[in-house]
Amino acid sequence: MDLSYPPEAEEFRTEIRAWLDQNLPDGWGDEDFEMSPEEKKAFIEDWTHKLHEGGWICATWPEEYGGKGLSTMQGVVLAEEFAKAKAPMRADFFGDTLVGPTILMNGTEEQKKFFLPKILDGSMRWCQGFSEPDSGSDLASLKTTAVRDGDEWVINGQKVWTTQAQFADYCFVLARTDPDVKKQAGISYLLVPMKQDGIEVRGITQPDGTAEFNEVFFSDARCPIDNVVGGVNNGWKVANDTLGFERGMSATTGYRRFEEEYTQMVAKATENGAIEDPLVRQGLMRYFTKVQILRINGLRSLTATVQKRKDPAVTVLGVTNKMFWSEMHRDAMELALHIWGTESFLSTAGEEVSWPATMRAEGRDTYPVSQMMSAFFFSRSETIWGGTAEIQRNIVGERVLGLPREPKVEQKK
Repeated sequence: MDLSYPPEAEEFRTEIRAWLDQNLPDGWGDEDFEMSPEEKKAFIEDWTHKLHEGGWICATWPEEYGGKGLSTMQGVVLAEEFAKAKAPMRADFFGDTLVGPTILMNGTEEQKKFFLPKILDGSMRWCQGFSEPDSGSDLASLKTTAVRDGDEWVINGQKVWTTQAQFADYCFVLARTDPDVKKQAGISYLLVPMKQDGIEVRGITQPDGTAEFNEVFFSDARCPIDNVVGGVNNGWKVANDTLGFERGMSATTGYRRFEEEYTQMVAKATENGAIEDPLVRQGLMRYFTKVQILRINGLRSLTATVQKRKDPAVTVLGVTNKMFWSEMHRDAMELALHIWGTESFLSTAGEEVSWPATMRAEGRDTYPVSQMMSAFFFSRSETIWGGTAEIQRNIVGERVLGLPREPKVEQKK
């Protein structure tokens, strides 16, 4: 690593700190700071408005599309300061982080002008329609179809594990538009309106009572013909761009939520005596070591990006990073259950702190769980979404190590 922050980036850091100090609630960050559920809801709505007014949502986007046109280092500093202040930064993960950058990279000018402003101001919510019941890791085998009918696409099929589909206005959908070519070559990336009669959303209730994941059924659903991103039958390439955004983590901030969890786990183990167990100490130090590896690898990737140089090792990091942190966190959350012991099953477990990986608390009336247990549940999914760890290993083996391709499973006729 050979990375230094230029003077303009440090000046920008001062500007961000001042804005955060001025706009965050009084007492934010103090140990005894609390908000009621009603206050939290009001804060989130007001905060999203403030972020938009301040220009901090998607601030690295070009100014002509509503961003601030920040440099790479300014974007890094922005993420660092928001992370240090523990201030929410995203209005809509699927819009801000996935489909927005995808449209910016591959969309037409008309698509950019119509969709990007609505993503920025939070008036349009999104969900992702990729996985299907029999097409998860083997996404190219998807069966949802889109057939042209005049100036519209007619869509039929089913998607599954579609997060926030019940709230979304649009879904970015992968559908087969040409069944007669190689499976990757006949897929298109469509922007489909969700509020129509041809779409049914069914929630999938999880062990903690939440139903963020959904099944989505398309029955002659309609989509404008011009809502194809990147061209007809080019959806596989566009989808890989989206998955690249999903698998990525902020170079100098992604490790922070894990570092915070590590601190909480050490504190609890010290309090209840679990720290005396050598296996607990070993597990904690293994977690600490991997968090530091994640931090250093992020800095190495950032250095290569800023200096515009190719680093073969960084290329490998890009492929393995998601696999590394997701498996690291899964193991850490199993360690957390061991540290908390039977207390893990109490709805108050770990409530004295804000657990960074906690899922949204909506819908937990039927089976409420603690923030810590919710983080454990969520960690189980992290090795799956964005490409399973097993698929990531295949990619490393085939594309990095040059090993033979994974044998194909014989399809039943």
